[in-house]
Amino acid sequence: MTTERTHVITGAATRDGTAAPSGDAAAVHVQADGTTAAAVVDGIGHSPRVAAVAQLLADVAARVAARRGGLAGLLTATELVADPGASDEPEPDAVAVVATAEAGDDRIRVAWVGDCRAYALEHGRLRPLTADHNLAEQLVMCGYEGNVVRRSAQWVRTTVATAAVATVAEAWTTQASLVVLTTDGVHDQVPHGVMEALALKYESEPQALADALVAAAESGDGVRDDATAIVIRHT
Repeated sequence: MTTERTHVITGAATRDGTAAPSGDAAAVHVQADGTTAAAVVDGIGHSPRVAAVAQLLADVAARVAARRGGLAGLLTATELVADPGASDEPEPDAVAVVATAEAGDDRIRVAWVGDCRAYALEHGRLRPLTADHNLAEQLVMCGYEGNVVRRSAQWVRTTVATAAVATVAEAWTTQASLVVLTTDGVHDQVPHGVMEALALKYESEPQALADALVAAAESGDGVRDDATAIVIRHT
């Protein structure tokens, strides 16, 4: 899907993994004044319920973020899944990243929980704007110098259901020609150098870049994760 206004263009793409249905979701919302918000959500698990809730979270986060900013968008989404529910099946949870861009403003603001990511293409380099909310990253930030096992990178410490003002991280860029939002099915399966090369190749074509990132997400062991990307570009 492609959305275009006077100063902001977006492209979005998603590809199911080998474990259906996909838990990924994406949403873009544009206000009348041209403010654009995009949300990428990675639901935890695979089931029709997870897929439906992930899309609901993305839609809500994007709509509220366009009006009130990314922090408000994520915290509103939190209220949908913060209660575990009264049934034996707990409410689905997810991780997410939200970006907002105002027409006429060079800044693109990002808010996130978990290990969805945002990257900014600045001066020919694709720079991470986010740091994963997982145990591995937490250990590194605290100065741990021992071996960080792979499983610790999969242990997410903050999710949509547990998000609060103090745990939603925020960042922004004023120099980026575009910002890319991804689920781990993209950034874990596409080498950073490849992502950067694709961003440079399709810098002026957000939809082509989103499609290319998702298409490049492959796993050597034959198991593919769901892969989703949204690209936001100021024109």
